[in-house]
Amino acid sequence: MSNLIDIQSQIEKLQKQATDIKSREFDKTVQDILAKMHAFGITVKDLQPGKRRATKGKAGAKTAKATGAKRKTAARKTGQVVAAKYRGPNGETWSGRGLAPRWLATLIASGKSKEDFAIKAA
Repeated sequence: MSNLIDIQSQIEKLQKQATDIKSREFDKTVQDILAKMHAFGITVKDLQPGKRRATKGKAGAKTAKATGAKRKTAARKTGQVVAAKYRGPNGETWSGRGLAPRWLATLIASGKSKEDFAIKAA
């Protein structure tokens, strides 16, 4: 059975081997990536999140249109701020949209009603 020192020594050797392999294969891997980028016409801008461009052809056109429609809808929804309708005992707020937050669900489960936490209009 190996002891801790032997295992740590093996780990050091394996890490050195991994570093050597990585450094040898790095340039080759970069060249492969560049060749594929050139073959497909991919630019660095295409690799950035949210910057994908539409592909040519019927399927690609449909996907691009559907994606664009979703983006427009999402942009409209995310920009709206809704006033809070409920306030918890520790200052938590909830607009009344979507699932009830944990703090409210816990209070309701303990016998309180949602209306007990409604924010009164001034």
